[in-house]
Amino acid sequence: MQSIEFCAGAGGQALGLEQAGFRHAALVEIERDFAKTLELNRPTWNVISQDMNTFDGTPYRGVDLLTAGLPCPPFSVAGKQLGDKDERNLFPAALRLIDEIKPKAVMIENVRGFLSAVFDDYRTHLKKQLSNLGYETDWRLLNASDFGVPQLRPRVVIVAIRQDLTDAFDWPSVSPHNPPTVGETLRDLMAANGWHGADTWASRANDIAPTIVGGSKKHGGPDLGPTRAKRAWASLGVEGRTIADSAPDKDFVGMPRLTTRMVARLQGFPDHWQFYGRKTMAYRQVGNAFPPPVAKAVANNLRIALAVQQNFLVHAVG
Repeated sequence: MQSIEFCAGAGGQALGLEQAGFRHAALVEIERDFAKTLELNRPTWNVISQDMNTFDGTPYRGVDLLTAGLPCPPFSVAGKQLGDKDERNLFPAALRLIDEIKPKAVMIENVRGFLSAVFDDYRTHLKKQLSNLGYETDWRLLNASDFGVPQLRPRVVIVAIRQDLTDAFDWPSVSPHNPPTVGETLRDLMAANGWHGADTWASRANDIAPTIVGGSKKHGGPDLGPTRAKRAWASLGVEGRTIADSAPDKDFVGMPRLTTRMVARLQGFPDHWQFYGRKTMAYRQVGNAFPPPVAKAVANNLRIALAVQQNFLVHAVG
């Protein structure tokens, strides 16, 4: 099955879809450095560095699945929550592209703030617009930690399925086991330079990570979030004010910092996935990503649902 993705970022959702069995017809990402990350890891992918507001979807009409990680600031509780009044709101562009491409299903990721009471009317409007286009729409708040990611990362996933194909889709089941702790996840990376304190640190870092905050495009370099988040990291023995270039030296004393690679592993990226650019740019990509295991879980159920319906139609015609 084929998919097309908008606001593809560093490839978290795209990687999860690939793992679920989708082949990407195109990945559209406005930021060139992010697009270079996609090209670096998957040279054969059709990566298009373009604003989705100006993208023509008609050549991709009939693609099975349209996905997007739309910008979070319009709905984030950390911002002004301007919603449809925010110039960064790309839901109107998404609706236009859905109408042009007419996929069998749609999968959109956004922040938990999308479910705030202040956006009740907007959610109703969105659902009506998608219904007018022929889709049944639902959304659910999913925690990354429920899918094996060692991080508390709640995200809203919006799924819209063509009205004649809705019966076979179910939301994915959560893992029956807790994810590994930060210490279990990062112990080998912390010890990469022979740090004598790696085992002691790992035993202290005995919980999952707080939500990793994406580096801001407008405000300074990479860190692990606001004061509240830094306190949560400190309780795990992590210094959150900056990101390190490398693991601690063997005689290091104190609270270690995370490297971009460590943060990427906490987001569910495989270690072979590379991020284009210097530290600040690379961290922005990691911090804003959709964890691949969560994307894979939802996309796998969408693939199964669409395959069931396709097989049903084939047998009915036969």
